[in-house]
Amino acid sequence: MTRVSFAAAEPAIALGALEGRYRSVVAALVDHLSEAALNRNRIHVEVEWFIHLCQAQVLPGLPQLTAEQIAGLRGIVEGFGPEEITELAAIEAETVHDVKAVEYFIARRLEPLGLGGLKPLVHFACTSEDINNLAYALGIRDAVTQVWLPAAQEAVAELGELAASSAELPMLSRTHGQPATPTTLGKEIAVFVHRLNRQLGRIQSQDFLGKINGATGTYAAHLAAAPEADWPGVARQFVEKLGLTFNPLTTQIESHDFQAELYADVARFNRILHGLCVDVWSYISIGFFRQIPVAGAAGSSTMPHKVNPIRFENAEANLEISNALLDTLGATLVESRWQRDLTDSSGQRNIGTALGHSVLALSNVTKGLKQLDVAQEVIAADLDANWEVLGEAIQTVMRAEAIAGVEGMEDPYERLKELTRGRRVDAEKLKEFVAELGLSPEAEARLKNLTPADYTGLAAALAQEFGK
Repeated sequence: MTRVSFAAAEPAIALGALEGRYRSVVAALVDHLSEAALNRNRIHVEVEWFIHLCQAQVLPGLPQLTAEQIAGLRGIVEGFGPEEITELAAIEAETVHDVKAVEYFIARRLEPLGLGGLKPLVHFACTSEDINNLAYALGIRDAVTQVWLPAAQEAVAELGELAASSAELPMLSRTHGQPATPTTLGKEIAVFVHRLNRQLGRIQSQDFLGKINGATGTYAAHLAAAPEADWPGVARQFVEKLGLTFNPLTTQIESHDFQAELYADVARFNRILHGLCVDVWSYISIGFFRQIPVAGAAGSSTMPHKVNPIRFENAEANLEISNALLDTLGATLVESRWQRDLTDSSGQRNIGTALGHSVLALSNVTKGLKQLDVAQEVIAADLDANWEVLGEAIQTVMRAEAIAGVEGMEDPYERLKELTRGRRVDAEKLKEFVAELGLSPEAEARLKNLTPADYTGLAAALAQEFGK
C-alpha cells in the first residue's frame, strides 16, 4: 500500500533538537509516530472496522461491499496528505475532539462511493480508545520494526565487524582500572555484540496488543445493537487482521503493558549501548583507537590538532534522554484511574521523541565506529609493559602441580603476590622466578614460553563465536 509520506514536512522554526538540528536522522519516525501519522492510523482503523463489519455481515441489512468500494475506502487512508491534514484540523477545531473529527472526516467521503446511507456505521459501537489503542499499536509496531530495529541492527552489525577483525588482537584487560588478565580487543567488543543481540531478540518477539470492546470493555453497546453476534470473536478477528495481538480483557483502555515491556527492553538496549560508548571513549582516550579525521571537520575551535570523540559523546547524551522518557512512559502507562483517565493520552504523544533520541544515538554510534582505526602498536606496547599479569598463570600452574604431587609448590598465591603486587615485573625477572620454582619440566617450559600476548585463553574463539 502506497501512502503519502510526512517525513519531508519540516517546521519553519523547530522547538526541539529532533525536529530541527537532527531532523534528517529521525525523519523516518515521522511517518509512524507524528500527530499526522496517528490520525492516518486512526482513519485506517475506522475504515477497516467499517469494511470488516460489512464483509462479515455482523449487523442485519449490511451490504457486501464491492471491490471498488473497498478500494475507495482504503484510498482515504492512502491519500491522506497535507490538504487532508488541514481539513481534519478544521473539523477538530469544531468538535474539540480528535477521534470524533476522524469519524466526520470519513463520513464526508462515503457519498461518492455509494455508501452515504452507511454513515452510522463509521465508528460503530466504538469508544475513542478502541480506535486510539489500535492506531498507537500500529504506529509503535511500524516505528520499531521499520525504523528503530534496522538502525539498531546496523549499529550492532558494525560492532560485529570490529569484533571479527580484532578477534585475535591481544589486549591488556583492566579490572577496577588496574592491569588484569589479557584478553583480545575482539572478545571485549563481542561481549557487547552478544548482549545487544539478546535485547534485539526480545524486542523482535514483542507482541503489540490491541482491543476493540467498547466504552468499558464489556461489549455492552455491541450486544444492545446485535445480541446474536459473537462480538468477542468479531473483535479478535479484526485486531488480528490488523497484524496485532488481541487483548481479550480490558477496561476502557488497552492496558499498555506491552508498551511498558517494549520500552523496558529498548531502554536496556540503550543502557548496554551507553556502556559501549563509555568504553570506546575511554579506549580512544588512552590511544587504543585512533579516530579517522573527517575532511574539512574541525575538532576544536582553538586546538587544531584535536579529533574529538563527539559521535560517542552525542550518543551517550541521547541514550540518557531516550531512557528518561522510556522509563517515564513505562511507569505511567501501566496505571489508570478506575476504568479511564487521560494521563496515557498525554504520555503517548512522547513515544516518537523517546525512540527518536535512541535512533539518533544509534546513527552516531554507527558513524563513530566507521571512523575508528585500531592502534595495534599502542595496544601491544601497553600489554608488553605489564608482564606481572602472568602471575595468575604461574600460581594456577603451581596449584595444579601441587595437586599432581610435585613438591615445593606451597602457598603459590602468596609467593606470587610478594613478587608482583603493586610492582612492574619484566620478562627476564618473571622467567628467573619460574626457573627457581622447581616445576615439572613440562610446566616450566610452558610458563617460560608464555608471554602476555599469548595469555588470552579462548578469547579469540569466543569473539568469533559470539561477535556476530
